[in-house]
Amino acid sequence: MNIRTRRALAALSAIALTGAIVGQMPSPEERARIDAGNVAARNRELKLLGITEMQPGVTAYDVGKPGNANYDESKANPFPRLPELMTLQNGAKVKTRAQWEQRRKEIKASFDEDVYGKFPAKIPSVSWTVTGTEEMTVAGVPAVVKHLVGHTDNSAYPAITVDIHADLVTPASAKGKKVPVIIGGGSTRPRPVRPPAAAGQQVHMLSMPENPPDSAELLLKHGWGFVSRTSNEVQADNGAGLTSGIIGLVNKGQPRSLDDWGVLRAWGWGDSRIVDYLLTDPNVDGTKIGVTGHSRGGKAALVAMVDDARIAIGYISSSGAGGANLYRRNYGEAVSNLTGNSEFHWFAGNFLRYAAVGHTANEMPVDSHEFIALSAPRAVFIGGGAFIEEPKYLPGDAWQDAQGMFMAAAAASPAWEIYGTKGLNTSTFPPMNTFVNTGKVAFRQHQYGHTPAPNWPYFIEFADRIFEGK
Repeated sequence: MNIRTRRALAALSAIALTGAIVGQMPSPEERARIDAGNVAARNRELKLLGITEMQPGVTAYDVGKPGNANYDESKANPFPRLPELMTLQNGAKVKTRAQWEQRRKEIKASFDEDVYGKFPAKIPSVSWTVTGTEEMTVAGVPAVVKHLVGHTDNSAYPAITVDIHADLVTPASAKGKKVPVIIGGGSTRPRPVRPPAAAGQQVHMLSMPENPPDSAELLLKHGWGFVSRTSNEVQADNGAGLTSGIIGLVNKGQPRSLDDWGVLRAWGWGDSRIVDYLLTDPNVDGTKIGVTGHSRGGKAALVAMVDDARIAIGYISSSGAGGANLYRRNYGEAVSNLTGNSEFHWFAGNFLRYAAVGHTANEMPVDSHEFIALSAPRAVFIGGGAFIEEPKYLPGDAWQDAQGMFMAAAAASPAWEIYGTKGLNTSTFPPMNTFVNTGKVAFRQHQYGHTPAPNWPYFIEFADRIFEGK
């Protein structure tokens, strides 16, 4: 990857991740400690599973070289069939809502056991405090900002504290009104600005605007609010931290079991605790709470939506493997990457089995279309970016595999039909920049790579239609 592309992607990534999952970058010394902790935690779980050798992950940018990810659609679907969504484990076809509820429990149990991990039987409660309210300009729009702190009861293990800091931001023009609120929809911090190209130099991002749509500005001008939060406060984004955060607090500082929840489910739990507060706030329309996330944050947002039926709508951006993309696809990021030292903690320890040498994702009892289906009959927008071609062939958002996410959304759609509505309402992969917006599942692939920004106006259009009951 050349330097101008790196700079452009870095700038867009900073824009994409502002106010989302990420926190402060660790020092080199802290990074080394975390890396060592990741290896130790993963090795411990591999030993418990009896796994002695894992498949290596694929690389993203060494196109054409051995070990790089596949970006050839003709090789992307090695397994002929997906698990049956609408068939009960006893072989009966799902034809009624009662049968779907039974099937839903079966699917969720498999994901709990093999993918995202199980919630503990008892999780400490969270008590919320409004520490201050101020009027300020956010993204150029007058707004009211409530500063919130959610304190997790740690009386059973005081050595670990889990406090959730969040800002509820609503438009000043909506005082006295209840407004829709999107968790993760923006930040009160000024967003990074992509640096201009040097004299005589072009930054080729398929004509990416100098200032892409800003979600905070769009939401506030639309009369909606958002919650800014940093999910790393709930659980650190590394395996070394599995004995800390909410996972560590529940386990009293001890390592997790193989079927315990991973970081994605812990982040989703944190968003559910924010929902707890929002339902008490007089300025929030509790029937119109949404959640959003990008990349790994998109994976966590999908988990939050599935786990919490109070969340009415989700914008799941570039969630890729481990999110909305099919595990049985061979395109972009592989399961062997998800189970590597830097990502295994997102999932239950049991998930490691599917990337052990001699095993494949086809052995999984479930696939992501079934997980998406668990959000029915609520509304979900699945978005992604495109394959970017540079003079030296660069896969921009191909790592997340927009077509695989579309295929999963299409395969999930029968779950909406059982409620008498439509899901994605098509199984034909649309051309670039086509907005699929006719059912309760929407889809759009934009042309600008790994960023959620270009799809925000379309998510708002989709949410408007849903909230109006259309």
